[in-house]
Amino acid sequence: MDGASPPAAPAGTAAGAPAAKGGAPAAALGLLRACRPRQWLKNLLVLAAPAAAGVLTDGAALAAALFAAALFCVAASGTYLLNDAADVRADRAHERKRHRPVASGAVPVRLAVAAGGVLVAAALAAALAAGPLGGDGALALALGGYLLLTGLYTLWLKHVAVCDLVAVAGCHVVRAVAGAAVVGVPVTNWFLLVVSLAALLFVLGKREAELRNPGSGGLRAVLRQYTRDYLARMRAVATGAMIVTYCLWALDAYSGPARALFAASIVPFIMVVLRYNLVVDQGGGEEPEEILLRDRPIQIFLLLLAGLLAAGVYAV
Repeated sequence: MDGASPPAAPAGTAAGAPAAKGGAPAAALGLLRACRPRQWLKNLLVLAAPAAAGVLTDGAALAAALFAAALFCVAASGTYLLNDAADVRADRAHERKRHRPVASGAVPVRLAVAAGGVLVAAALAAALAAGPLGGDGALALALGGYLLLTGLYTLWLKHVAVCDLVAVAGCHVVRAVAGAAVVGVPVTNWFLLVVSLAALLFVLGKREAELRNPGSGGLRAVLRQYTRDYLARMRAVATGAMIVTYCLWALDAYSGPARALFAASIVPFIMVVLRYNLVVDQGGGEEPEEILLRDRPIQIFLLLLAGLLAAGVYAV
């Protein structure tokens, strides 16, 4: 080069970042990808408490639960965009995350921030305006708590070991509690314990998989505070506690013919947990939703589990 100054980065693009390519259609497609539709599976947790309480056969309860799940999808997508914008520099140096739309430049950082803010605000406004459909404010309160927790995670908690695990697991628990609140069913201690331990198990598996990836461990300071042995031990603790808790609930929560069905559900439940731990030990788990979408044995076990629980709640 002859020493001439390099061209200025396009507006909305950080210096040294790749510029958005393909114009508006490509940016729109990238924005949709950045919303992470695959991760909307997590928001099925909103339906867990209403399903377990047997109220999804009621039209109003079903509508309220689906509405809550949809708003959590919108809010979660907004937080993903904001988080990707905040992490853009680290993601560009990551061997896998550099292909994300914001990190790759397919979606400009300013667009990600603007779209994320709009989605978060829209979800919260819709919850506030929902009235009885939103549990007369219960959904807005739960969604506000979720957004507060994800905001704290993005700004602070993800940089603090152990706190990052609890924060991510807590977001899953909030989803489950929101579903109960919006349809007005109580959250039992058993339900709360199983969901909390399951969420913690998935987060521990995710961190363990990230630690195996040199591109992750060398870039995120919080990962360097963990060891694989520590995460594997904590995963074993969460696994054992969750299985025991579920078994105690399944054997004690119901009487009559339903009790046999819930007792039988212990078998596919344990198989799901064991299979997930095997996948993590084999190197998977960095994207837990991909396991649910691609692992056929887990899909079969989950269908058996759901069938037995549904029969126990609705058919007996």
